[in-house]
Amino acid sequence: MDISIEIQEALRDGVLQNIEINTIETLVDDRNQLLAEMNRVLERVVEQLNIYLNSQNQNSFAEMMADEILGYGPLRPLLEDETVSDILVNGPENIYIERAGKLELTKCRFINNNQLTDIAKRLVQKVGRRLDEGRPLVDARLHDGSRLNVAIPPIALDGTSISIRKFGKSNIELSDLIRMNAMSGQMANFLIIAARCRVNIIISGGTGSGKTTLLNALSKYIDPSERIITMEDAAELRMMQPHVLRMETRLAGVENTGQITMRALLINSLRMRPDRIIVGECRGEESFEMLQAMNTGHDGSMSTLHANNPRDAISRLENMVMMAGMNIPMESIRRNIVSAINIVIQVSRLNDGSRKVMNISEVMGIEGDRVILQDIFTFQSQSDRDENGKIKGEFINHGLLMRSTVMRNAVMFNVSDDLKHIFGME
Repeated sequence: MDISIEIQEALRDGVLQNIEINTIETLVDDRNQLLAEMNRVLERVVEQLNIYLNSQNQNSFAEMMADEILGYGPLRPLLEDETVSDILVNGPENIYIERAGKLELTKCRFINNNQLTDIAKRLVQKVGRRLDEGRPLVDARLHDGSRLNVAIPPIALDGTSISIRKFGKSNIELSDLIRMNAMSGQMANFLIIAARCRVNIIISGGTGSGKTTLLNALSKYIDPSERIITMEDAAELRMMQPHVLRMETRLAGVENTGQITMRALLINSLRMRPDRIIVGECRGEESFEMLQAMNTGHDGSMSTLHANNPRDAISRLENMVMMAGMNIPMESIRRNIVSAINIVIQVSRLNDGSRKVMNISEVMGIEGDRVILQDIFTFQSQSDRDENGKIKGEFINHGLLMRSTVMRNAVMFNVSDDLKHIFGME
């Protein structure tokens, strides 16, 4: 729009003062009728303010106001774009998106921080949360499953911040990850067997590295007869099995009551006869209960956590268990981890935008004061890149499969012949 910010601010204030709430509420389900109503209101405002708008600018501004009333404002086209995976708003003038693993600045803008904050509050209200000076941070899930995080001043110094992790509409399978060169066929086959024969798996990686995507893909190979209970802060998992009970944490209400923590969900889930427990992400003291569950008959359980490599993942688990306040000696914590965790999968988003399974490592035991890890598969990058600017490298099988926990479990679950066939061991 070729309209100055001052005029846009005046027009927006005028439209908001002249709209009839009762009329608008009847039109929110029909964007075309809402747009027509916005044009009628805008004509009155233009006349009141004695401002000239050509038809193109008037239609554009009416669309912007219709989008704002519907709750998304300038973000609507970005939310409708299926190639966009993340939307990151850093104040009214800086809206970034992630597309194909790369961040880029868009041309979308908010009029000012007041408009941005109003839209953020509408988004939060839609999911039953509160956003104000008393609660300036909100983490929630939109109705379509997308992850929403909002921070407003004075917490956000440069204006209101909105981060939206869009919910994928299609399930990505291991075959898709092979096609995208995120892993090798051998790695995928190994993970299929691992999921089938009930080994406990931790998926480690950074933000946006594909942890949840891989966890969803692995769930396809869980026996359909098993009862799965999932626990998340904001529901993102899409289990591909019929018997799934999903649970979500809850923040405290206005009177600071009613909070349901991940730890509380985990403790309660043990009374619900689960075969497998899936924790969307381990962040703190709930790690103690997760390890206990893995050690007490809930084999095949899975979780994700943030770490840079498998060694750091084990260290983070140690630290998170200590947060439970049980005063457990470090040696006991490590023994719990070793007996509970079988496989650590490390995923990363590389600087070319691609996502890779960097390591599949097995937890072997304890030596001295260290948990021993053994790499079964790794990705080894090369210094040069291909013609598309993508990092070149190869997935390496270290030839240690026959000694792995997966092989031992495969014998018990009568899938050892599958392993031998897959890896040419006959």
